[in-house]
Amino acid sequence: MSSESTLSEGLPARAAAIELLAAALQRRAGADEAQGGKTFQSLAPRDRGFARALFLATLRHLGPVDRLLAAKLTREPPEAVRHILRIGAVQALYMDAPPHAAVATSVDLADSRRETRAFKGLVNAVLRGLLRDQPAAPAPADFAPPWLFARWTAAYGREGAEAIAALIPAEPPTDLSLKSESDAARLAGDLEATVLPGGSLRSSLRGDVAGWPDYAEGSWWVQDAAAAIPARLLHPKAGETALDLCAAPGGKTLQLAAAGAEVVALDRSAARLKRVAENLDRMGLAAEVIAADAAAWEDERTFDAVLLDAPCSATGTFRRHPDVLWAARPGDVAALSQTQAKLLASAAKRMKPGGRLVYTVCSLEPEEGEGQVAAFLAAHPEMTLEPVSPGEGGAPAASIREDGTLRILPLHAEGGLDGFFAARFRRTAD
Repeated sequence: MSSESTLSEGLPARAAAIELLAAALQRRAGADEAQGGKTFQSLAPRDRGFARALFLATLRHLGPVDRLLAAKLTREPPEAVRHILRIGAVQALYMDAPPHAAVATSVDLADSRRETRAFKGLVNAVLRGLLRDQPAAPAPADFAPPWLFARWTAAYGREGAEAIAALIPAEPPTDLSLKSESDAARLAGDLEATVLPGGSLRSSLRGDVAGWPDYAEGSWWVQDAAAAIPARLLHPKAGETALDLCAAPGGKTLQLAAAGAEVVALDRSAARLKRVAENLDRMGLAAEVIAADAAAWEDERTFDAVLLDAPCSATGTFRRHPDVLWAARPGDVAALSQTQAKLLASAAKRMKPGGRLVYTVCSLEPEEGEGQVAAFLAAHPEMTLEPVSPGEGGAPAASIREDGTLRILPLHAEGGLDGFFAARFRRTAD
């Protein structure tokens, strides 16, 4: 009776959503691994879409939902039961599911598993009580983990932190980068998109992007508009050499290659580099793809342009990857800051005299962005900070800091952006 084969229609997708949720909350990148697993992959395409939508909606509303459940629970239930309660509440409160259906499917899901069967009465009572009370709309701060909201308040003020957190529950639009800017007008029409500053397209289409116009022809790739800015700040030119350190998943490599640069794409993960190679092939672009640790890579070549998109807490990507908010831990920021400093030192050695370096992280945490600049310049007198101009590369004017570095906040554009920091350096000519 515990086999998923006995579940009624619609329950396997909900079971898969719970598996994704448990993996995401247990470890970073756990949801990505779970999506490649048997439970998720055995679903029909439509059910996979529903499972993923339910999983993401649950993460986007996890803070408010957990607060509501805490008020209804006199003792902590097993984690598997809490997950069932979470997805039931999200379906009824935030996905427009009929309340009776959200409760009934949650009870059936509890009944289908040996470890949760004894709690089906609790699931029924808690969800019915929650829906009967018609909870008030949550405050923006409710959507973020408290420790992260406190950090954002310290860095950006209470108003800024609330504006950032208010974007957590919103499903973001899809941004696209183009292989050729000359195709922008035509593709904007075909993809029901608007052209953003810098040249990205923001599409209102939904569903599997592989079925969208010109995908198979390699005319564009998915890339958040903010993520496209750092490579533009390098101003790569045809015939120049460019190094993309920590290149996977490859959007910035594609930008450099599309500009005509001779690109080396480096990443420590051979598995993730397969995706880079696949995207290069689809786009009809070329780059030398190397699996190696960027901090220890033994290669004497130097480059005109170096892009370091360093490993980070990734808190700026919560719009598309809400799991980062709940997988991150307070100690991560300090540990990652040390890694970033090592990678910056490695990047500096790989620049030609007069070459450019753009350092970027998709993090909202100042230690991973602003905090790296002064230490890097002090350790490398051959480097100068080259300020970014308002609007350059599509950078919002509000993102330009006094020193010319770039702090992109999700609230800096209508419809939101990923949070990024970027700084551009130039090596003095020998």
